Amino acid sequence: MLIFCNFAVVQFFNKTIMKNKENIIRWLILVCCVLVTMPLVAQEHKTLREWGFPTGIFETGKFNAITDVPGVTVGHVTCIEGDSIRTGVTAIVPHQGNIFRNKVPAAIYVGNGFGKLAGVTQVRELGNIETPVILTNTLSVAAGMEGAIRYTLMQPGCERENSVNAVVGETNDGRLNKIRQMYITPEMVIDAINNAHGGPVEQGNVGAGTGTICFGFKGGIGTSSRVLPESLGGYTIGVLVQTNYGGILEIDGVQVGQKLQKHDFIDHVRKTENVDGSCMMVVITDAPLDSRNLERVSKRAMMGMAKTGGIASNGSGDYVIALSVTPENLINDKAKTLTTTVLANSQMSPIFAATIEATAEALWNSLFMAESMTGRDGYHVDALPVQQVLEMLSHSHGH
Repeated sequence: MLIFCNFAVVQFFNKTIMKNKENIIRWLILVCCVLVTMPLVAQEHKTLREWGFPTGIFETGKFNAITDVPGVTVGHVTCIEGDSIRTGVTAIVPHQGNIFRNKVPAAIYVGNGFGKLAGVTQVRELGNIETPVILTNTLSVAAGMEGAIRYTLMQPGCERENSVNAVVGETNDGRLNKIRQMYITPEMVIDAINNAHGGPVEQGNVGAGTGTICFGFKGGIGTSSRVLPESLGGYTIGVLVQTNYGGILEIDGVQVGQKLQKHDFIDHVRKTENVDGSCMMVVITDAPLDSRNLERVSKRAMMGMAKTGGIASNGSGDYVIALSVTPENLINDKAKTLTTTVLANSQMSPIFAATIEATAEALWNSLFMAESMTGRDGYHVDALPVQQVLEMLSHSHGH
């Protein structure tokens, strides 16, 4: 769902409409050119790996996305309207059954708690989630909860339920987006869930990442995955992130923020950069893990964030939600006893390493796939200068 209004085109139309046929034809040609060229621009964006810089030691899944984990789907609703609405919703659906009736083992780790993550206490208490994971902006968490709850209550078998623990995360897109308008509705959230699909995942300025900023550049949605070799279990680990945080940008070991002279604390007198922000990270694996080891996994995602130069500042809400979707370990809420198979602690290290790799790459991808944006009050944020960064990486790696 994309709501878009190009005022330049509208103004041109108002000046020429109905004057004569020639002007109407010119206007139609202009609109067609805009619509034709927009997809061409989007196609120029590539992930870090697609630019020829694979990171880490493990292979990715087919799509290098969280949807490489079997059964996982992702849906976006992107809202761009006028000169001030730059926001959206992203829904991550962990499996294709009734999530409330077949709950998912889960854990949440708080890197820094300056945020509004709904549903965290029940996940910590019971060790599972029962709704899709919803990401949106700070002031739309309530709409996210209502949408996830309404969606759940509409599912067959949930007709008598009176309590639903919706898991909704957020970052603050208020610099580019008129966040106080609270534009997101529960219906948009339901649309994001219903539109969720497998395969390639849109990244950059989409969904919950539409109006976000990262390291002073345009942030957004990013994703990546890792598949362990069969000798290490053959498990898949997928990560999706919503980036809106600060620090001193590093990409694959290269001090990009320092080289570009654009990073937090660069000039503490003028305070030109804003260190605060937030980052939501969702990790899903098909490895059979319980909530205790999922919490250990979620801690490693923060290590992936550290590899990018993020610092989890005082005003940053940095959260990791980790899930295991092994079908035989889903929690039937009607069962009186549960029999599960989980990995031993001694088998966790490869999953830790893969989580760190996938998280870092997902965070970098959110920057590489984002586009420059102008939003509320004419505030403009440039995209990462990709060609400059690629030159830095090429020089550092001897390409």
